[in-house]
Amino acid sequence: MADPRGFMTHGRELPERRPVPVRLRDWKEVYEEFPESKLQAQASRCMDCGIPFCNGGCPLGNIIPDWNDLTYRGLWRDAIERLHATNNFPEFTGRLCPAPCETACVLGIHEPPVTIKRIEVEIVDRAWREGWIHPQPPITKTGKRIAVVGSGPAGLAAAQQLTRAGHAVVVFERADRVGGLLRYGIPEFKMEKRHLDRRIAQMESEGTEFRVSTAVGVEITADELRADFDAVVLACGSTVPRELEIPGRELDGIHQAMDFLPGSNRVQEGDFVSAPISAAGKDVVIIGGGDTGADCLGTSLRQGAASVHQFEIMPRPPDERPGTNPWPTWPMIYRVSSAHEEGGDRVYAVNTVMFGGEDGQLTHLETVEVEQVVDEGRVRFDPVAESERSYPAQLVLLAMGFVGPERGPLIDQFGIDVNERGNVSRDDSWETNVDGVFVCGDMGRGQSLIVWAIAEGRAAAASVDRWLMGSTQLPSPIVPTAVPLR
Repeated sequence: MADPRGFMTHGRELPERRPVPVRLRDWKEVYEEFPESKLQAQASRCMDCGIPFCNGGCPLGNIIPDWNDLTYRGLWRDAIERLHATNNFPEFTGRLCPAPCETACVLGIHEPPVTIKRIEVEIVDRAWREGWIHPQPPITKTGKRIAVVGSGPAGLAAAQQLTRAGHAVVVFERADRVGGLLRYGIPEFKMEKRHLDRRIAQMESEGTEFRVSTAVGVEITADELRADFDAVVLACGSTVPRELEIPGRELDGIHQAMDFLPGSNRVQEGDFVSAPISAAGKDVVIIGGGDTGADCLGTSLRQGAASVHQFEIMPRPPDERPGTNPWPTWPMIYRVSSAHEEGGDRVYAVNTVMFGGEDGQLTHLETVEVEQVVDEGRVRFDPVAESERSYPAQLVLLAMGFVGPERGPLIDQFGIDVNERGNVSRDDSWETNVDGVFVCGDMGRGQSLIVWAIAEGRAAAASVDRWLMGSTQLPSPIVPTAVPLR
């Protein structure tokens, strides 16, 4: 513990966000530079607890107190080595993860927790600037070939680990660029795609091959894939959006969030001059109060929306933890993201009951306030009398989450089982019911966090390596309880 009094002498501090009028004029990330001295002061707040609950709060098992201490001491190169020991892509998680490690921080019992997420991203950004991150090609090759289907965070983590273990890995991606939702689902203002591009370049230098615009089950069949490869890892995500089947759903102007967000990312890539679905000059309503809804909010404001309302059926969360939500559980509290700072109105405890329009075009929607009622352990939302309201809307974005992987040629051709939740079934070693076909990330877990996707990708890679070789030296943040050997 470098500074045993650090948590007593320094309060929690994060870098300033760029002024709202400035950042709404571009798509760059929102944070200002953070001086090294301030970052080291934040690292000194780590208490080096006897039981570091932050480690357990992180699905990757990041060794957080170690790299906090190394950051405080200015041992940056050691810090990135410790960070990379458990996380392939800390520049992704440092920007996109909601940081369950911070909510499990022991200091957070009675004070604001350590700024773990900020320290993480500053370590890796510095490492890239200093040129400390290099390709790590394998010393020996195994002669085994592995196909990874999907290039989101789970697929990328699995592919990098397996390549470094000496296998020949080919990643298949149906989109025209690598990255999955990191590429086309996350707005540029949350993570500039240069961070993704340089990781892809590193992986290619290590030997990973990427084949884009290739949909498994269409351009290449499951039988062809299994014939050409010794093992297959499916990491296709949970991409079927939750629908809102109410009167008027057929009107033009109502879109799923993931039909809306990629357009702006493609503008930044230079594919389009303007987004195919634009909020410019429109009254926008976003149905869904989560992170995807906030991404739609920030994107709509940058496109020049006339007004934006974001709806959430749940009641407004409290500002502080309630007694039923104690540390170190994830706190269900009111949060304000950078997008919420920028504008728009958040409306809680509201349900949309119909869409209205003229000549097939959306013009408005009708809502009713609701009261959350728990009845014998089941939650329902009862309408509040005389609370009906109409909102003008020429664009509605549905951001209500995802219900599972797509059912279609890929799942059908492989013949893999799907469980009652609609996710691909797997055993404790990440293997499906089909010999040599593994699954990781949201495709098997269901919609979850980026940190869980990377953790599952790393764990699945270790199991695949063990299945192929009889043993593995790849670390696994999630240890299987039963591992079949080939």
